[in-house]
Amino acid sequence: MSTTRQQPPGDLGPEPNGAGAADSSGVPGNLVRRLALGSASGIVPLARDFTRQALYDWGWLPAATADRRAAAEDVLLVVSELVTNACLHAEGPEELRVGCDGKVLRLEVTDRGTGQPAPRTPHRAGRPGGHGMFIVQRLCLDWGVVRVPGAPGKTVWADLAAPS
Repeated sequence: MSTTRQQPPGDLGPEPNGAGAADSSGVPGNLVRRLALGSASGIVPLARDFTRQALYDWGWLPAATADRRAAAEDVLLVVSELVTNACLHAEGPEELRVGCDGKVLRLEVTDRGTGQPAPRTPHRAGRPGGHGMFIVQRLCLDWGVVRVPGAPGKTVWADLAAPS
């Protein structure tokens, strides 16, 4: 289910050891990393590698079970889809934010675009292209778009369940 929110995304807080660029919400035990993408080249692999490193640092990888491995692969696929959509439909991504509170991992991609992402309907599985937001919708607990009134662009966010 997609939702549009008028306020900025919630702050998941800093990593306890201070690794990665972090925000401070005062909520202990939350992990956040930010990656500027505006002038980078090879943006999709860069975003995947950045997210993969966070998953290693946070203990999701190496995965001890098939379920944990699948959860990590889902995160990497969703990152690829969100960043690719920003490249193709939104004048390119500005920033990737990866945050985890132990129960939910949130991915946020900020871009300069004005469009509204949505799964293509009807979804045509046999055709190339147009599957990105369908994949996000299927793999995530929830996803949505945040716009700041009077500011250009948007943040597309997606929440995935942390492995148990």
